[in-house]
Parts: sequence; structure tokens; C-alpha cells
Amino acid sequence: MSFVDQALSHVPRPLRDVVLRHRELIKFAIVGGTTMVFDLAIFYSLSLTVLEQKPVIAKVISGVMATILSYVLNREWSFKNRGGRERHHEAILFFVISLIGVVISAAPLWIANNIFDVRADQASVTTVVIIDFVLNYIIGNLLQMAFRFWALRRFAFPDENARGGSDFDPTPDELAAR
Repeated sequence: MSFVDQALSHVPRPLRDVVLRHRELIKFAIVGGTTMVFDLAIFYSLSLTVLEQKPVIAKVISGVMATILSYVLNREWSFKNRGGRERHHEAILFFVISLIGVVISAAPLWIANNIFDVRADQASVTTVVIIDFVLNYIIGNLLQMAFRFWALRRFAFPDENARGGSDFDPTPDELAAR
């Protein structure tokens, strides 16, 4: 029995059915959390040093790097059973959708800095870090995550079970039979 099967066997049946029914979303969220930490590390490394006066550029750079990691993790884990397109078409669609996601994610920061000029009034690095976090990683990421999950399932990985299932992804009926 795999680790996932063992873990699922300890989850109460009603919750287990919900987890199995929404497993792609849960995996997508885990990948998102992982790439968010990666994105955070790069963004703050850049925006608090060499790109201090250019936080939007730092966000775009960190977003692109996190997107590359996201493609690998989503293709090989979150949407591993989905497909329906040739790999190069799938990759192009993934990166176009993710590019739109990076723009959506950076939009709250751009609006705050270029329309409301929030950095001009902030003397404290702590305040700037908090503002950037809320704008980038709460508001921006929630907006882009909802868009990307919908768009990736709809366009990049449209066909469910195109690559076949595995023991790690039992259906609720398969798990109940065990």
C-alpha cells in the first residue's frame, strides 16, 4: 500500500470522498504553496537589494522563475493524468496562461505603486514588506490561482485521464473497494 493510500485510509470516509473528488485542486494548491515560497524568496531577495526601487520588475522575475517550477510540478503531479495535447502545445498554453497569471498577480502591486504611490509614504522596511506581501501573495496570488486552475484545466490539460491513472490516484470507488 502506498503512502498516499495509507494516509487516505486514516481520513474519515465522508472527508475522504471530498478529498478524492477534489484531488487535482488540492495538488494544485500544494504546488502553488511550494512555488509561492520559492517566489517569495526570490522576490524579497531582489526587492530588498538590487531592485529596491523596482518591486514590479522583481515580482515579474520571481513570478517567471516560479512559473517554470510550477510547470514541472503541475505537469508531473497535479495534472499528471490529464493531457489531450501534444507536449509542446501543452507547454506553450501553460506558459501563456501562467504569463497572464503573473500579470494578474503583479496588478495589485502595480496599482498600489503607480496609481496610489504607497512606497512614497512608507519610511519603514517592515511596512513595505507587509504591504508587498499582502498585495503580491495574498490578493495577487488568489486572483491568479483561481484564473490558472480554471484555464489550465480548460485549455492546457483538457482531457481527464488522457495519460491513464495510477495507484497514487484511486477513484473514490476504487478506494472504497480496498
